[in-house]
Amino acid sequence: MQTRQLGPFSVSAIGLGCMNLSQGYGAPITDQQGERVLLQALDAGVTLFDTASLYGFGANESLIGRVLKTHRQRFTLASKCGMTGVDVNGDGKLVRVIDGRPDTLRRTCEASLRRLQTDVIDLYYIHRLDKTVPIEDSVGALSDLVRKGYIRAIGLSEMSAATLRRAHAVHPIAAMQTEYSLWTRNPEIAVLQACKELGVAFVAFSPVGRGFLAGEPLQPESFEANDLRRSMPRFEGSNWEANARLLPAYRRLADEVGCSPAQLALAWLLQRAEHIIPIPGTTRVDHLQDNLGALDVTLSADVLVKLDALINQHTVAGSRYNAQGNLDAQTEQF
Repeated sequence: MQTRQLGPFSVSAIGLGCMNLSQGYGAPITDQQGERVLLQALDAGVTLFDTASLYGFGANESLIGRVLKTHRQRFTLASKCGMTGVDVNGDGKLVRVIDGRPDTLRRTCEASLRRLQTDVIDLYYIHRLDKTVPIEDSVGALSDLVRKGYIRAIGLSEMSAATLRRAHAVHPIAAMQTEYSLWTRNPEIAVLQACKELGVAFVAFSPVGRGFLAGEPLQPESFEANDLRRSMPRFEGSNWEANARLLPAYRRLADEVGCSPAQLALAWLLQRAEHIIPIPGTTRVDHLQDNLGALDVTLSADVLVKLDALINQHTVAGSRYNAQGNLDAQTEQF
């Protein structure tokens, strides 16, 4: 397995985003199916597993804790705080709340440690910026957790280059996690360069464009009611029609290279820079194996030029998030 550096950790060049095992794209899969994916990933050499307290409102962390606790020394464990499920109305229904207050982050970490059945979380991200709390205060709280031995390294998710620099001045930031793929280029505005300058790993989530670049035909009108993509403008109406027209040429490029469409997307990311680590998610073992096959794909300069010209911020129609999602993410916008 090829490796890349993430703070103090040497991790597999492709990690596993675990959210899909509990939520995101339709009905959750069974725990047995999730267990198969996690153990197959571990056996295939994946050593970076990425979860969050938000995913399934704790269910994802609980799954990972149950399945992987006996293998804890074999992988780097990443989780997130600062965006959790809260019973706001007192009716037993959890809703997503962004809360970066130090006391909240400490309580979230303690709960995550219990669910993950571990004494320490290797990499702990602040999931989203709480715009009512200075980032220095939130990072300061995580710095205390490092000193106490609850976490080993600190990360940020979906934040700007300016916020990264402010956070890094308080405590070294090991990783920035943000959506990045051929069809989501926002990190190229400033964050990728800031990460390179500061020695911060860049962890790319949704590296195959939420399935858009995975090769299998998508039919947004058939997405289940709880599929996140139902609220994403790129999968709606005329935006989707325009984006779908990009796919035939994209698939032809994959055929030209001799790889799958998902491998093409991942290989493109891997060749962008050495500090980029994609974490595709999947609920299927065959897709997991296909994703990891990207490590054996090398793209020529000519193919890279064609890819960049075909799918980029100018050719993709629609925002990646709806209005609320764009407010929650602090990343730079084109």
